[in-house]
Amino acid sequence: MKVIIGSDHAGFNYKNILITALSAAGYEVLDLGTHTNEATDYPDHAADVARAIIAGTGDRGILVCGSSVGVSIAANKFKGIRAGVCHDTYSAHQCVEHDDVNILCMGERVIGIALAIDIAFAFLKAAFTHEERHVKRLAKITAIENQEL
Repeated sequence: MKVIIGSDHAGFNYKNILITALSAAGYEVLDLGTHTNEATDYPDHAADVARAIIAGTGDRGILVCGSSVGVSIAANKFKGIRAGVCHDTYSAHQCVEHDDVNILCMGERVIGIALAIDIAFAFLKAAFTHEERHVKRLAKITAIENQEL
């Protein structure tokens, strides 16, 4: 699985640690920045990761900022992106299984790094169930996207 990862300056440290952990576990990781801890704007990095997922450059994305809220808002402005804020492992796998989330968002200022690593693995190991009830609900989300975006 190829993972696209990005962060602003507030998520820079966790992004780098996550890259090391994911690479060691055999994931192919594409780092779209930031590549410095100098102040950057989270919408730019969220847009880069969202566009890469839409283009098929990677299978799933991970975004890290201070709280995770900003990158989630920005990424969810793109058709076909379902970016979920997860600060626990249950939400991380359930959001994929039920909602087919394709970008995980985490806050470096919210959780510890050991938990962030566990959350990332729970997210990446999960698979969409394709159960009828979930497919139906995703079709409704797509209809909203098509009408509103």
